[in-house]
Amino acid sequence: MGRNILLVDDDPLIRGDLKYMLLDRGFNIIGEASDGFEAVEECKRNNPDLVILDIDMPLMDGLKAGKIINKENLAGGILLLTSYDGDEYIEKAKSIGAFGYIVKSLNVNTIIPTIEMCLSKVEEFEKMKKDLNDVNTKLTDRKIIEKAKGILIKEYGITEEDAYSQIRKLSMDKRSSMVEISKSIIIGYDT
Repeated sequence: MGRNILLVDDDPLIRGDLKYMLLDRGFNIIGEASDGFEAVEECKRNNPDLVILDIDMPLMDGLKAGKIINKENLAGGILLLTSYDGDEYIEKAKSIGAFGYIVKSLNVNTIIPTIEMCLSKVEEFEKMKKDLNDVNTKLTDRKIIEKAKGILIKEYGITEEDAYSQIRKLSMDKRSSMVEISKSIIIGYDT
């Protein structure tokens, strides 16, 4: 997985300091933005691994932009970098699904480990999403096979085991997956 980062802060000096610090550590800065609207658009274009997002910005603040970015799955994760340290902001950060929250102090010893931890969480989260997608696909496939078996059982008065064997044999004979054979059975017999 890459280490592509989008920097979002309305202060160009902070963005510049961050950019220099991160480039020096081998991160790839794929873009910069100065408000929430730009952040969302940059994410749509570049799908970064991590967005470092300021909360207090003009036009659209970081919390609103972060909510959109997460809801639309436009980035791997979000790290909020802000001058606010109150509990209410931390709770808001949690509510939008931010992976991290750090109070602004552009100290390399603080920000680099936090970024590394966020990127680790991004990788973990992406793996979980892939695993979930695989499970959902297998479940859907299983439902299709079960429906086709049910049709064969009803149509020919055979056992469940015989219906499964028939689908499996057709799959091997036709060199097609059991799911594809099952879909054909469903289409052919479903009324």
